[in-house]
Amino acid sequence: MVEDLRDLIKGPRVRFAPSPTGLLHIGTARATLFNYLFAKHEGGKFILRIEDTDLARSDPKFEKDIIENLQWLGIKWDEGPFRQSERTASYAKYLEKLLKENKAYHCFCSEDELEDKRQEQMSRGEAPKYNGKCRELAEAEVKKYLAEGKPSIIRFKAPAKKVSFYDLIRGKLEFDSSLIGDLAIAKNLATPLYNFAVVIDDFEMKITHVIRGEDHISNTPKQILLQEALGFPQPKYAHLPLILGPDRRKLSKRHGAVAIADYRKDGYLPEALVNFMAFLGWNPGTEREIFALPSLVKEFSLQNVQKSGAVFNIKRLDYLNGFYIRQKSVKRLAELCENYLPKADPGYLEKIVAIYQERLKKLSEIKELADFFFKDKLTYDKGLLKWKNMTDKEIAQSLDKLEKILSKIKEGDWHKENLEKVLMPKAEAMGDRGYLLWPLRVALTGKEASAGPFEIAEILGQEKTLKRIKQARGLCSKL
Repeated sequence: MVEDLRDLIKGPRVRFAPSPTGLLHIGTARATLFNYLFAKHEGGKFILRIEDTDLARSDPKFEKDIIENLQWLGIKWDEGPFRQSERTASYAKYLEKLLKENKAYHCFCSEDELEDKRQEQMSRGEAPKYNGKCRELAEAEVKKYLAEGKPSIIRFKAPAKKVSFYDLIRGKLEFDSSLIGDLAIAKNLATPLYNFAVVIDDFEMKITHVIRGEDHISNTPKQILLQEALGFPQPKYAHLPLILGPDRRKLSKRHGAVAIADYRKDGYLPEALVNFMAFLGWNPGTEREIFALPSLVKEFSLQNVQKSGAVFNIKRLDYLNGFYIRQKSVKRLAELCENYLPKADPGYLEKIVAIYQERLKKLSEIKELADFFFKDKLTYDKGLLKWKNMTDKEIAQSLDKLEKILSKIKEGDWHKENLEKVLMPKAEAMGDRGYLLWPLRVALTGKEASAGPFEIAEILGQEKTLKRIKQARGLCSKL
């Protein structure tokens, strides 16, 4: 009957089920994206479920971070968010069912006992598992311990058998459940543990496909055993490849793996992150590299997800982010850059952003590139004004010449085209135009690298430009 009902569901039902015990990171976000793309490509539903039964570690601020950053990425769920903490009655019902059917039992072994046994097994080269000490306790003894309030957990009686399933990415996988032992499924009737709660949730939410990281492969046979014990249908499984650093080791912070919120703060765009994450383990089978979210939905399939680890390359992300930055209108880009620059007139910001749009890899770079536009006085070493082998005297002469020429330009003619028309012949006449234009660039910016001096002078205006040339000349005042 259950199978028949699920056959009536239109399209697959998948879920993203984060634990609110930390910020949303790149690996978790990638798995979320793949679930979303699969559901939307197949015309199904994407469900958000918050697995917050670990009360000691769960925090509302992490749930808020997860939800806000999924929304920022453009990953929208069809149902939820559902919270495990609001579903304890369901878990208790199925726990009682397993206890009543003698498929689960109360285990009274202390943590010290369990650890001693674990160490003993490992010393013999055995895989550690529960030895079944409390499996066959007499009912009277169990009632006595419970009445006394003796600490216990609930364990599932795992049958010794071969557990196999077909992974949509990896093919057939098989496990020997005798190596698993009787797994802990709840601290008590009101506090289920991960593997048990997941099975109940997936059943009641009619999940048809479970798409998650390969680090969950070892959990799958445990969950299948519980599904069989409860008479639940088995969802289809797909385990995504691990994300690796350039050194092909598991991705960590040293590789640049940080929370999505940090990428966002650093000035990465959501469309760039989505495009980047999609290629962490998936390939469209063509040479195409740029995909907006709707295009990813159209092209995505689990058949094109690789088995081997996906290499995280921050340079690739920077490239994609730069591409999407260049696609923005100057007006929109200026709005996105507002958080990184002092408050200013929108028109002024647009002019600044326009001259740096081509070189930005992430929005946060605008702060260092353009900070000089917002300073009254620049601080830099006099030696920076020197072009090649210029002497201090030649620097002073160039600055004097610049001030004389630029002070004569009429207000209406103060734009980059005319500035270039006036200054370039003077610079060429010096044999090396750097002798005139380099001191100008440094005087205006205080930097070794910047946008062109004509564009910068136009934005600063005549008054500020002349003031900065005089400030630079002041560094050479003794010459």
